This record gives sequence, structure tokens and C-alpha cells, in this order.
Amino acid sequence: MVNMRVIKAKNAIMTLVIIAFLIMLIIKIFLFGKVKIKDLSLIPVIQDTIIATSGNSLKEFKSIDRDNTEQLLSSELQMSKYIKTDETERLGTENTIQVQNQTQVSNVSQEEAQTGLQTEVVSGGNINAKYTNEYNGVQIKNESKYELTQEMLTPNIELENKKDIIIYHTHTCESYTQSTGFEYTPSGNFRTTDLNFSVVRVGRELKDRLTNYGFNVIHDETYHDYPAYSGSYNRSLTSIKNDLVANPNTQIVIDLHRDAVGEGGTYAPTVKIGDDYVAQIMFVIGTDGGGLTHSQWVQNLKYAIKIVEKGNELYPGLFKPIMVRNSRYNQHVAKAATIMEIGATGNTMDQCLNSMKYLSKVMDEALNK
Repeated sequence: MVNMRVIKAKNAIMTLVIIAFLIMLIIKIFLFGKVKIKDLSLIPVIQDTIIATSGNSLKEFKSIDRDNTEQLLSSELQMSKYIKTDETERLGTENTIQVQNQTQVSNVSQEEAQTGLQTEVVSGGNINAKYTNEYNGVQIKNESKYELTQEMLTPNIELENKKDIIIYHTHTCESYTQSTGFEYTPSGNFRTTDLNFSVVRVGRELKDRLTNYGFNVIHDETYHDYPAYSGSYNRSLTSIKNDLVANPNTQIVIDLHRDAVGEGGTYAPTVKIGDDYVAQIMFVIGTDGGGLTHSQWVQNLKYAIKIVEKGNELYPGLFKPIMVRNSRYNQHVAKAATIMEIGATGNTMDQCLNSMKYLSKVMDEALNK
């Protein structure tokens, strides 16, 4: 027969042990929580340095926008535009990046860009800038499955709304080579979660300058490549669709990036305009060549050619050849939706901010005149 008193005694001892363990655990958690770690969250990142150090002339955009994942994405954790917490939640010990303090940085003069300045391409690295097509001096490198006809390249696009613009960033954490006044703590290879030093800072500059020209600009600063790089385009598709629901008449949509190429991160395509050293700009235009629906890609291309054509007139060398590819890159959402690559890893933030000075002038001349 089982001795019930012994069993009860053992159960009581076990219960006391568990209670003691829980008390110790609570004390440790309480003491740990007393240490406030502001603006810091360690979260795993997938494919961070692998993507950033890719030897391709463009970042790998693979498996990026599958429509059948949208329902899943809508239920995912929505990330705030600025991540600031008093406590640290450690979700992993490897492949982590940090959300840095949103540090105050140097402001660039808002002096309006002048025209009639001498321009000269001063740095392009050893990256081959071949192109396959040309329209009135605008060079296009066609990597899609389509043959581009002259009609496709003629920039006869008619926009019903030229005043409203949305800027967003699929790869929000992309950053540049550090320079005086723009030093930061990297959270990956040419990546930072501090939006004052990422491509988001460039987007802010473009917004401010376009606003000065009378445009109405929405700048979506949502993180899309954080905490995970994989799935960035699915997440940014959700954001831009929401932005367009709130601003349904907007036709000009810019996904602003920093190019990532080889040469150990030293590639810095630069043009000198007057006394300014300016990061070069490259449009990337997606198509339906990858199998995803995209009926407006020719209109997107015409819009890019229209902008570059005006850019070549005002500041020759500011724009690199337009890249046309099979992937869609979420550009099916609007009539004038594009990716714009501002500089590359070797460029500095001040060069990219200068780039926005001249890009905004080009857009004003192309769209408002």
C-alpha cells in the first residue's frame, strides 16, 4: 500500500522548491528591469551582411513580392516609425542588429539648386555602366525579357496628379560611408537602424526640398527590413498600399534606396556639380517579366525617362543608366512608381543630401514647368 503521508510530504517539498525558484526568477527579472536601456533592442536579422556585401550591381531582390502572402503580412507585428523602449527584450544571441539612438545630425543648407553649372563625373569606380537602349541621350540597361521599342521609350506619359508624392523605403536601414558630421554606430555592413544616418535621412531631405517647390509629400519611415531583411518587399507593399488608401489620387511613388555593389563597399558614383560633390542616381524599373501582374510598367519607364531627360539637360551625369528588370518591385501600385537608388555604399551622406538638392530641382522642372 502506498504511504500517502510520504507522497504528501514530497509534494509539499516540491511545491516549496518551485515557489522558491519562481521568487528568485521574479527578483532577477525585477533587478534586470531596473536597468533602463533606452533606444536599444536586440533582434535577429536574416541575410544582413550577405545582402549588403553582394557582388551584384544591384541588391538581390529575390522572392520579394508574392501577392498570396499579403493576408499573412497584415497580421504581423507592425513596427513603429521610431523604435524607442526603456527595456531590452533579447530575442536572440546571433545575427542581431541594434536600434540606435536617433541622434541629432548636421543639417545641409536648403539653398535652392542653380542651373547652368559645370558638371563632371568624377568617380564611378570600376563598375561597368553599359547600356542597351537610348532615347534622346537617356541610357537604359534592359535586363528584362522584353524588347524595348521606341514607343515604349517615348516619355509621353500624362499624369493627372503631379503634385502629390509618396516616398518610402523597402530597405529602411541602408546606410553610407561615414564622414565628418555623419558618424554613426553601424548595426550591420553599411546598415543602421538610426534613421538619421540611413537612407531615410536622404528621404527626409528630398521631402523638404520638394515641399519647398510646392509638392505635397508623404514620407513613410516605417522599418521594412527590420527585424528581418527577408520579406522586405512584402512588408513595404503593405505600407505603400495603406499610404495609397489614405492618399488615393497619388500617382508618383518613390521607393528610395542606396545601391549595394562590389568593390568592398568602396564604389561611390559621384558627379561634381558646380562646387558640390553629388551622389549619382539610378532608376530601377520593374516589369511583369517575373510572372507577377504589372500592367503599368511601361508607364513607370516613361516617367523615369522623362525625369532623366530633364536631368541630362540641367545636370549631365547626375543620372546613371536606367535599369529595367523582370521583378516587379511593388511598382504596380501607381502610374509613376519607381525605385531610385541614391549613391552606393562608398558615397557619404553629405553627397547624397546634395543629390536631393539637384533631384528636387529636376523634378520641379520636369513636372511643374
